[in-house]
Order: sequence, then structure tokens, then C-alpha cells
Amino acid sequence: MTTHTLTTPEVDLVYDVHGPLPTADGRPPLFLIGQPMDATGFSSLAEHSAERTVITYDPRGLGRSTRKDGRHDHTPTTQAGDVHAIIEALGAGPVDMFGSSGGAVTALALVAAHPGDVVTLVAHEPPLIPVLPDAEAAERARAGVREAYEKNGWGAGMAAFMVMTGWKGEFTDDYFAQPAPDPAAFGMPAGDDGSRDDPLLSDRSWAVSGYRPDAGALAAAPTRIVVAVGEESADVFTGRTAVATAELLGRRATVFPSHHGGFLGGEFGYAGQPEAFARKLREVLNG
Repeated sequence: MTTHTLTTPEVDLVYDVHGPLPTADGRPPLFLIGQPMDATGFSSLAEHSAERTVITYDPRGLGRSTRKDGRHDHTPTTQAGDVHAIIEALGAGPVDMFGSSGGAVTALALVAAHPGDVVTLVAHEPPLIPVLPDAEAAERARAGVREAYEKNGWGAGMAAFMVMTGWKGEFTDDYFAQPAPDPAAFGMPAGDDGSRDDPLLSDRSWAVSGYRPDAGALAAAPTRIVVAVGEESADVFTGRTAVATAELLGRRATVFPSHHGGFLGGEFGYAGQPEAFARKLREVLNG
């Protein structure tokens, strides 16, 4: 693996190249992107995809990529521009791409803006609220997570986030009638360290979950787009958004092993099935 920094006036973008460029077999590099997760979350998937040259990166303001623009928000179009700049710097495009969670949102924005950058995109569980039939209620649930975080800190916010993302079906009155969850019940600290800058729990990434894909631009792009959903995600928030995103694009979601973090090994204590996940990803990319 080699690590590189692309310096721009707004950000120093750090990315990693696992394998040779140009690629040994002439296939496109495989670019893995997440949000708000940085490159560290893809170590297992990269390991299980060793037959490919793999690119990982840290989105601006996360991990090793240092912002210089004075901003703290995360927006798909801005991040798509960053990914486009890295692909240009590599000189090895177009690429195959796997984007998970907010990274899938960035990837959809990239294909809409720069359709020549990506051969095949696997967009795994993009958390897109506007595509849901209960979008207004989902926005209210998202605001409740931020409220819990702002009031009582990270543990309370993360507990609220886990309740939201684990809720089955639409966000009904029963969801909002629940008492505030106890952080200890989820193994979260009850104490408050005073920080309020978490990109997942604050409103800094609301532009990600609030993004609506440009279905027309995506349909016109030469990119083959596969929307992926975990087999364990049926009826929960990101499972529903994945299915609805696929429907927006006129297709069915492709089922992958495990859950929202199905590609993870032991990186964050939320292990999925990385070997089976990589095998399915290989099958889809070769499809």
C-alpha cells in the first residue's frame, strides 16, 4: 500500500493505493468510499479484494484529510468533486466503485456530475430520506437524534441513533411515543464530554441524508448502477432507503450478505461477514 496526498486550496485529501497502477490485469481500480467513515473501515474489504487494485480515501475533514475551507458541513456534491479530483490525479479512470452509507450518496452524486468516472457503481444502503414515503417523519426522527445529542452528549445521541436505524417500518406515532433510550442499554457511556461535533449525530451531515439523487442524470450516465441492501436490513431505515433508491432508478435492490456494516471485520466492533461480502461484490462487479 502507498499513501498519497492531493493538495487543493480547500483540503488536503489523503488516499491509499493498494496494488499496482496501472493495474496488473488491465481492469479498472476498485475505489471504496464511505461517509462519515474514513479509509480505516475498509481494511477487511480491501484485504478480501486483493485480486484488484483498491483505492481508499478519507473524506474531507475526516481521518487524515484536513480541511482548509473553514467549513464543518459534509455535502455530497462537494465530496463528489473531491473523489473526481482523486480519480483524475490517479490517471487510472474510469474506476469501479463501492460506496457504502454516506459514501454511496457521494458516489451517486459523482456519477450524476462526472458520468465518465465510474464503470460500475455498487451503492450500498444510501441513507436517503427524500426517497422514503414517510420522509417527513424520517426527518423528524433524524432531528430527534440530534436533539438527544445536543442535550446529553455522545452516548445519548448514539443510543437514539441506534433506535432510529433499528426501527422496523415507517416512523409512526409509536416510534415517537417511545421514552428516550438509556445509553447503558446499548453499551454507551452516560457521561457527557461536552463535544458536539460528531458528523453522524450533529446536523453536519444532514445534506447527505437529505440528498435526492438526480434520476435523470443517473439514467443518462454510461455507469452501471447496482443498489445493494443487506439481507439483515429488511424494513429498517437504511434497508428501506436502499430499496426506495433502487425503485427511483427503475430497478430492484441487490441483496448482499449481513447488515449495514456487512463488509466490516473487527475494525469497529460491528463485524459483518467481510469474506462473503467481498465474494458477492466480486460477483456483482463481474456481472
